Amino acid sequence: MQLNGLHHVTAVSAKIADNVDFYTRVLGLRLVKKSVNQDDVSAYHLFYADKVGTPGTDITFFDWPHIGPNVRGTDSIAGTAFRVGSRQALDFWRNRFDEHDLTHGEIADIAGRELLPFEDPEGQQLYLVNDQGAEFEGEIWQQPDIPDEYTLRGFYSIVLSVPSIDQLATIFTETLNFEELERTKWIDQVANTVIFSTQQNGGPGSEVWLLELPNTRPARLGAGGTHHVAFRVSDSETQKNWHSQISQAGLPISNQIDRFWFKSIYFRVSNGILFEIATDGPGFAIDESPENLGETLVLPPFLENRREEIEAGLTPIGARESE
Repeated sequence: MQLNGLHHVTAVSAKIADNVDFYTRVLGLRLVKKSVNQDDVSAYHLFYADKVGTPGTDITFFDWPHIGPNVRGTDSIAGTAFRVGSRQALDFWRNRFDEHDLTHGEIADIAGRELLPFEDPEGQQLYLVNDQGAEFEGEIWQQPDIPDEYTLRGFYSIVLSVPSIDQLATIFTETLNFEELERTKWIDQVANTVIFSTQQNGGPGSEVWLLELPNTRPARLGAGGTHHVAFRVSDSETQKNWHSQISQAGLPISNQIDRFWFKSIYFRVSNGILFEIATDGPGFAIDESPENLGETLVLPPFLENRREEIEAGLTPIGARESE
């Protein structure tokens, strides 16, 4: 039984209008769903992805305007890596980040993978990785100022920080059935790093990069941090099998939760790292036409009878920044 790679990443923003501007206008992603946090309906939950919201392309944000900034450290989801198709694409994005005065590093290498580190305006740690033209199952969202061949093509990997690699290595290989591909050094040539993958040879959408950061304070989640990472399964029955396996391993795990666009189970592998396993379907087009994804506030059916109350409690995106 294998997970099918990354499904989505959910992060935190305190400046949601700036967030929309950056992820749609600068990174060229599509806002495919505008909804609310189903566990806190006072907060927007925004989903950015490719043209159709293909699983594995979707970075989402909780809108928590009163939260403090993220504090980086160990025991955390420390970064998200998107994929692009070539070294030329990395060069294009480095120049684009300069044009927009965004913080970024230089193109570097991690175990033969070319990557460009950068940050969003709230300090979210992001990377672009050259996937060397690997097959992409989604559909690009065309933008007039971003050549099609340079567009983001979903996720390559996530980056986790831990005090000790041994803390999570067994969970990945024995409970979650990841393959350990390689042990190496991080781009700073200091942190020990292990690359795990949901498939034998690794590759885009399948990898987790585990960084060992001993003698480092624990991270504290805030704006610019990542709340959880979700992995893909094809259907609910497979998800139930994973629930049984994770529970038998002694990890605390939630019951199945119907998020309407997919079904989810949640479990912690440490105090600071929350994972989800999500089904691929039914998908974001179940309640909006593909042409109109993300244009209006959408609520799942079990919240629809509270629409008036929910809308009254939301500040229109952009209004609070202009006050």
